[in-house]
Amino acid sequence: MLQFFARYKTFAIVFFILSAIIVFCIYTLLKPDERLPVFQPDMVNAELVDSTVQYVRKYHKIADFSLINQNGETITEEFYKDKIYIADFFFTTCLTICPIMTDHMVEIQEKIKDDKNVYLLSHTVFPVSDSIPVLKKYAEEKGVIDEKWNLVTGDKKEIYELARKSYLATKSQGDGGPYDMIHTENFVLVDKNRQIRGFYDGTDPEAIETLMHDLKILKTEYRQ
Repeated sequence: MLQFFARYKTFAIVFFILSAIIVFCIYTLLKPDERLPVFQPDMVNAELVDSTVQYVRKYHKIADFSLINQNGETITEEFYKDKIYIADFFFTTCLTICPIMTDHMVEIQEKIKDDKNVYLLSHTVFPVSDSIPVLKKYAEEKGVIDEKWNLVTGDKKEIYELARKSYLATKSQGDGGPYDMIHTENFVLVDKNRQIRGFYDGTDPEAIETLMHDLKILKTEYRQ
C-alpha cells in the first residue's frame, strides 16, 4: 500500500496544484469586476442639489464652464477632456475645513503628479475676494503644481450653478442672496465622460484613502 502511494505521490501533487489553479481561474472569471456607480442628482442629498435638477435620474454630466485659474489662464471643460479629475469648493480665507481639505489635495497631488490622466480642480466660492493674485499667492504657499491643479475664480453665478447643478456639492445659503452658498467638504471624482463617480469627505484621511482606491478602480475601467 505504501508503495502504491509513493508511486503516485508526484501525480497527486501535480493534480492538486492544477486543480487549485483551475479553481482560481474559474473564480476570477466569474467574479464581477468592481465598478463605481454613476451618480445622478436624485441619488444625492437634496440640500446639495439645485431644485431644477433634483429629480434627474440619468444622463447627468458636468456642464461646460469658463473660469480663470491662478495664472490668469482661461480654463474650460476642454482642459479636462478625456481626463479624470477631482474637484472641490473652497475659499482662501477659510479657517475651518479648507486648510484640511487643501492639505489633503496636496497629498493627492503628490500621488498623481506623474499620472497624465488625473488632474485637480478647486473652485473658490468667494470670487469677489479670491482674485487671481490671491489665488496665485495661495497656490505658491500650498505647493500647487500648475500643470496638475487649477484653482479657479470667475463669475459668481457660474460657480454657484456649477456647484449646485453640476457637482451637487454645496448647500444654498438661502437668505444671503440668489447666488450665495455654503461650500461642503466634498471632493468629487469625475470621470472622462464628465460623470460623477464618487463623493468623499475632504477632511477625513480614511475617505481620502477610499478616494485613491476608487481612482484605481476607475482607471481600470478605461483599460478594459
